[in-house]
Amino acid sequence: MLGRGTVGSAFQELLEQRADAIAVDVGRRPEISGVLTRSQGDFADILERSDLIVEVMGGIDPALDHVTRALRAGKHVVTANKQLLSQHGEELYAAAAESGAQLGFEAAVAGVVPAIRVMRESLAGAHIERVHGIVNGTTNFILSAMARTGASYDDALREAQELGFAEADPTEDVTGKDAAAKMAILARLAFGARVSLADVPYEGIEHVTADDIAYASELGLSLKLIGSAERIDGGVAVGVYPAVLYGGHPLAPVSGSYNAVTIESPAITEITLSGPGAGGSQTASAVLGDVVSAMSPPAVQTPPAADLPIVKDVESAFYLYVEVADRPGVLAQVAEILGLQGISVKSVVQRGIGDDARLAMVMHPVLESKFQAAVDMIERLDFVRSRPRAIHVIEETFE
Repeated sequence: MLGRGTVGSAFQELLEQRADAIAVDVGRRPEISGVLTRSQGDFADILERSDLIVEVMGGIDPALDHVTRALRAGKHVVTANKQLLSQHGEELYAAAAESGAQLGFEAAVAGVVPAIRVMRESLAGAHIERVHGIVNGTTNFILSAMARTGASYDDALREAQELGFAEADPTEDVTGKDAAAKMAILARLAFGARVSLADVPYEGIEHVTADDIAYASELGLSLKLIGSAERIDGGVAVGVYPAVLYGGHPLAPVSGSYNAVTIESPAITEITLSGPGAGGSQTASAVLGDVVSAMSPPAVQTPPAADLPIVKDVESAFYLYVEVADRPGVLAQVAEILGLQGISVKSVVQRGIGDDARLAMVMHPVLESKFQAAVDMIERLDFVRSRPRAIHVIEETFE
């Protein structure tokens, strides 16, 4: 085992509890043959004495070197390291395929939600068209707290930190980078396309306000940080952004620190997997599941990737929030600019009077480039008091 932090310690405890039952199921009893930490162990010695390496140390260096050496030596590897896979996945998949070793990484995405296993095995023959995910428990907890209590972003973040749902430095979570790494992994599996973290644009939740959530609720919408991956015109589009969902979407009711992944395919219509997305014991359970899988040949391999184009300009519906001075013709001028870009308005809510007026609007789907051009033009109107806020809207519902 490489690393013995929160996840490593929880895994060691869980393994000791379940080892006898695993021996009954698969005929072999797993035991930890060595542990590598900053102050303990030698990797070469551990590699020599192990059949399988569990990597829970995180980061790229030295994890990349250790995992690559293990795979090339024919040793199975189980990792919870999303950054490693999202940035160096292709070389690791190739090393595993060359030696016949298994590379398991269920714990790298969405905690105990078995999205990886379902895509690699249960849906291996399906043509997946789209994946949507709430894949970061910290941001989902913060947004849920804001919706439940009307708290500001700062207050909800502080609560998440006090309860252990957010790190002291939550930057990677709240900016969307953590979710982007996970969506790169899911997109690679869903579409067989070469997708890395560098291909995934991401936005976080730092600028979401209590007003945004209140207006979304008034329009019958809920606000989440969503990871999206879909096939478009022979290419793939992947991104992470705050989005408002209609009540019929299966991700709309997912709250607190829970994660969920929705997979769409013509063969299955839609399935949604949900469960706890963070925590040492939950992640350890996913790690142990991959260990047991590796103990039960044959190894599951990730097929080689295709070089499909990455689509950057995607059609979407949008929510637009504009603070304006309330005077005659304001709404007409905003609507005129939207119309010039071919954007039609689905619904409008107006609140406040005088210099405290606000417009909250939901648009029908349009190319993102056209919508951003309209936002830039609206910002320059003399009655607009601050930069308009735009949030994606996901309209799909499933019966």
